[in-house]
Amino acid sequence: MTDRCEECGAPGCEELFHRLLALDHSRAEPWGPLHGVSVACFLLQHPSRLAVGGGARARAFLRAYLDGGLPAVNGLVGRARAANSHRVRGRAPRPAAVAPGTGTETGTGAGAGAPRSGFAVTIAEVGQDRTFPAAGFPERVRAWAAATLEGWGPDSA
Repeated sequence: MTDRCEECGAPGCEELFHRLLALDHSRAEPWGPLHGVSVACFLLQHPSRLAVGGGARARAFLRAYLDGGLPAVNGLVGRARAANSHRVRGRAPRPAAVAPGTGTETGTGAGAGAPRSGFAVTIAEVGQDRTFPAAGFPERVRAWAAATLEGWGPDSA
């Protein structure tokens, strides 16, 4: 696979993300518990997909994870799930995410609040052989989270 993503630099990142989501949604260890962190990393490495707010919630997930591990981020993930539920009544609809590469005013787009540099770790490194092996997965996700925040610069940490 030679096509590199213009945003994260990884080859085949979209396919890898779908593979990772399938593992995440199995809720099996070690993938399931890290779902919120993995999604935050992926979105922050693809800023054209971020909704209004420029990924502030995703950066908060990553900071909490790096500072306190899963226990620190679980409360944030629970609140995000509740807010993301289609069953939440009486609330205004969530803003739509920006379509990749559009930079429309409904989201941040690639220009506003984009990372300052490339990423030392992408989904390709986390996936290793494209299967996301369980051995060492949490350590690879931690490295991904750290590299993602580093790519956004000191204001994100």
